Amino acid sequence: MADIVSSMRIFVRVVETSSFTAVAKENNVTAAQVSRAVTALEQQLRTVVLHRTTRHLSVTEPGGRFYERAKAILAAIDSATDEARSAGVSPTGKVRLHCAPGLAQSVVAAALTSYRNAYPDVFVELKIEQSMPNLVEEGYDLSLISATELPDSVYVAQPLGAAYAVMVASPDYLKRNGTPRTRDELSAHTLLMLESPVSPPDEWHIESGADAQIWKISKSPLQVNVPDVMRAALLQGAGIGTLATYTAVDDLVDGKLVRVLPHYRLRPFTVFAVYPSRRYLDAKVRTLLEHLRSTLSSSLNNAIERIEALARADSLRT
Repeated sequence: MADIVSSMRIFVRVVETSSFTAVAKENNVTAAQVSRAVTALEQQLRTVVLHRTTRHLSVTEPGGRFYERAKAILAAIDSATDEARSAGVSPTGKVRLHCAPGLAQSVVAAALTSYRNAYPDVFVELKIEQSMPNLVEEGYDLSLISATELPDSVYVAQPLGAAYAVMVASPDYLKRNGTPRTRDELSAHTLLMLESPVSPPDEWHIESGADAQIWKISKSPLQVNVPDVMRAALLQGAGIGTLATYTAVDDLVDGKLVRVLPHYRLRPFTVFAVYPSRRYLDAKVRTLLEHLRSTLSSSLNNAIERIEALARADSLRT
């Protein structure tokens, strides 16, 4: 294919200049090489495109028709090439982004809004699912997931920030059922289970400094796989559950939820950006990745700082 395209370019320029010599100078080759390229083209087409004499060149009838079609084909190839090259320079077009729930609603939506303000020529298609899709087969440019660690993969992964989950309940629930003061007292409470990539839903990896314990939930009235559903149930006083810092922070500050056993947290995890390849990263993907790295990192850190400041203030009051 590359040979015929090259021969087409040479033939088109020979027709336009009426000179093998002129085309040879343009391409820094000999006139004999230009002539051989045209001959090779004729052999591939099985027709004569140029009549040649020692003094004159003329286009045959089939050669004239081929010249017009070849010009259009070469223009399309050049246009496609320019478009592909510009994609690595100017952010434009559609980005398909996968994101885990909770993370999407809490911090990613705001980051995407500010990204679109900066790059209005980029359209972002966001898909929210708990498990990460096959990025290549399903046509995704980027995935945002939370995990304690990632399995070996051909994908490229960049950490964007850290977070952890906290145990929370509504003031109404705690008023009706009492506030647990130790981990052992959790067994007397209604514990709600949340499915996530970080840990099994029936295991809470509770830690405080060097003190760590896996709390097994033997019985629960509710198991959900979306943090927003868990949050809604907790706000309604359904029990004690776990929410990531970035999901729980506003409700904790507003007093709609209360942190249970505030000197404990669940095992920290990392928010990763995962994408298929680092080679020739498209400008829209590259700029979105850079934007997420800066905005998400600060949002995740801000949520942790607000929750820890709240815990310090509560500790001083008690």
